[in-house]
Amino acid sequence: MPNPTPLHGPQLLERFQALDSFLLAYQDLWRPKPFIYLDLPWEAQHPQLAAWLRQRSLADAEAAHNQPERLQAPPPFPELAAQSTALSVIGDLPQRLLAKLPARFAVDVPGRKWEQIQAFASRLQFRQQPRHWLDWCAGKGHLGHLVAHDGNALTCLEYNPELVQAGQHLSRRRGLPALHLQQDVLAIDAGTLLSAAHTPVALHACGDLHVRLIQLASAAGCAQLAIAPCCYNRISTHSYQPLSAAAQASTLALSVDDLGLPLSETVTAGARVRRQRDSSMARRLAFDLLQRELRGADDYLPTPSLPPAWLNKEFATYCIDLAALKKLAIPTPRDWPRLEAQGWQRLAEVRNLELVRGLFRRPLELWLLLDRALYLEQQGYHVQLGSFCLSQLTPRNLMLLAERNQVAHTNCG
Repeated sequence: MPNPTPLHGPQLLERFQALDSFLLAYQDLWRPKPFIYLDLPWEAQHPQLAAWLRQRSLADAEAAHNQPERLQAPPPFPELAAQSTALSVIGDLPQRLLAKLPARFAVDVPGRKWEQIQAFASRLQFRQQPRHWLDWCAGKGHLGHLVAHDGNALTCLEYNPELVQAGQHLSRRRGLPALHLQQDVLAIDAGTLLSAAHTPVALHACGDLHVRLIQLASAAGCAQLAIAPCCYNRISTHSYQPLSAAAQASTLALSVDDLGLPLSETVTAGARVRRQRDSSMARRLAFDLLQRELRGADDYLPTPSLPPAWLNKEFATYCIDLAALKKLAIPTPRDWPRLEAQGWQRLAEVRNLELVRGLFRRPLELWLLLDRALYLEQQGYHVQLGSFCLSQLTPRNLMLLAERNQVAHTNCG
């Protein structure tokens, strides 16, 4: 079997339409979140699969989390897994060898982040050499410094004034003629800072931030751009606003909650963080059982994010304090250890039931990325969609490379 290649040309629309059909056909399986249901709506249709998943342990769920498609579960899981795998196949973008940089370039950058930056930069291959890089949501400008270290012009846009100042200091220390500007890229005047001479790059700009770049770069006539999107759910609207004609024609309507599905994969958390997360979720699930009893209502009650110190409370105190926070009746004395154990049992069931949703993580992410790719095509770009690193380095390892056929010849802005 030949190695997969990045998606481009007619493949973009073909894959989008196939993903659209898949997501629409099985939305009853991936929309409901096991965390908020005692019994999922689809369990009545697939009792064998539900029962099999519910009897598995938390460790079983953890082992299958990153690759749910490999799980040998009852039908219809294998068929769904095969479809998900086929629709998620995508190749690596072509790689170029980066010039060896002085060790000081990696200073102040966490090791994993520096690896991501290098991987992203190694895929930046355009037909025409960029003349003026624009690092979007730049932070201190580490990505911009890497791509512009050979003397190309560089502008870094960043909202946080402390990061702008630190970036300017870094540029001077590294001898780079970079311009660091404080800018809210969502502000109405952000478009004035882009010109056709710019090649914008954005590594893991969230939600509205990378969508805004796509729109402004297209309007400004930028000949090239490269983005690796992140956090699709960080949007200002209550539901997803499709960009391309194909997505606008789809009947798939996505809530902010739906947009969080691609982000539910975890590969970078350490053991301590995972233990804290599990303990917090088990307690919330136990409290969910309690609040249903206190309210006399069999539905989920959202609770606010709690400080980590709440995990140091005795379990009974935790529940009593959270009930007070939600203005519920103070719980009467009960078998607290039993309720806490029920929370952990529910966590194991929830995590295993989530493996069904896990089959739709990558398909939904690709649907969203292809919406962006098709929009860029409509703006006259030739677009490639592929991976820039392994998912172990970051689950958000997909990247859009876009280049217009006619490169604008203007003075550097």
